Amino acid sequence: MDYVKYIREKVGHSEIILNYAGCIVLNGAGEILLQKRRDCGEWGFLGGVVELGESLEEAAVREAFEESGLTVKVDSLFGVYSKYFNEYPNSDRVQTILTMFLAHAEGGNEIRQNSETVDLQYFPPDNAPVLFIDQHRDILADFIVGKKNVYR
Repeated sequence: MDYVKYIREKVGHSEIILNYAGCIVLNGAGEILLQKRRDCGEWGFLGGVVELGESLEEAAVREAFEESGLTVKVDSLFGVYSKYFNEYPNSDRVQTILTMFLAHAEGGNEIRQNSETVDLQYFPPDNAPVLFIDQHRDILADFIVGKKNVYR
C-alpha cells in the first residue's frame, strides 16, 4: 500500500506529519554517498517515507536499495530531525520527522540512474555539494562537526 497516497485521499493537501528514514552511507575513505534526485535535480542523502508496518531501520535500508541498488548495513543511529516543514509543488504540506542512520554498503550493484536517481557519488563531507533541503543540510553540518545522537 502507498501510505502517503492513502492518507492524502483522506486529508487532501492539509498539513500532516510524515516519518522518513535515511542513511549516511560511508565508504572506507570516510566519504558520504549522495543521490542527485530526479524530482528536483539536487543532491541529498538516501532515504524516504516509512511505509506502514516497517521499522525505521527497515525503511532506511529499503530506500537505500531502491535509490542506489546497494545493500546497506546500518551501523548505528545518527539522529532524529523533527522540526522541519515542507510544501511540495502540488501544495501538499508536511512536517517531516527524519531518522538518520550511519551505514555502509555491503553489496548490490550500484545504480547511477533510475526513477528516483539521476546520479550517485561519494563526496568528502567537507566538500559535498549544497543539499536540497534544510533538514539534509543540518544533518551534514552535524556530521562534519562530529555530533552523535542528534535530536532537533
